Amino acid sequence: MLFTGQAKTQRMNIKNIFVPWCFCGWTVRNHILGVLGMEPKESVKKHSKRYYRKRVELFRLLDKIKLWPSRTGILHGIKTIEKMGDQAQITTHCNKTFMVNNSRNSRAVRWLRNKWFKGVCGACGVPAWKLDKYSSTLFRRHYGSSLLSEDEQKIYNKK
Repeated sequence: MLFTGQAKTQRMNIKNIFVPWCFCGWTVRNHILGVLGMEPKESVKKHSKRYYRKRVELFRLLDKIKLWPSRTGILHGIKTIEKMGDQAQITTHCNKTFMVNNSRNSRAVRWLRNKWFKGVCGACGVPAWKLDKYSSTLFRRHYGSSLLSEDEQKIYNKK
């Protein structure tokens, strides 16, 4: 026996299914939807907030988030980063390669910190979970990880 608020011929909305309080609402509602062939949407894990320092060097930030904002506003996924002193050669998943300088206030770093982009590259195929994780990342001036290596972290903690 189903408890429905409104009957619709083709589609039933999850809000239209009424379950009395004594049936522990959500579990019974999900079971009823499973029986009807209307599986509930998968629960997407909400990413916890990540905090990074605001003035982090470009290479450290790129190593961590593996995203590159192009000048046209398209967000690309990074395949490899080859460091050569104060410069690096970046290869994206859509096989574009270019040289970048290590900087703390370059266009790319500012766009990554402020999350300015128009869209995502279709050829790179940046997954939705990575975009969700990136959107939950926060940059603070006096709080967060400096993205130091383990050796640098040990030296920093001794001070």
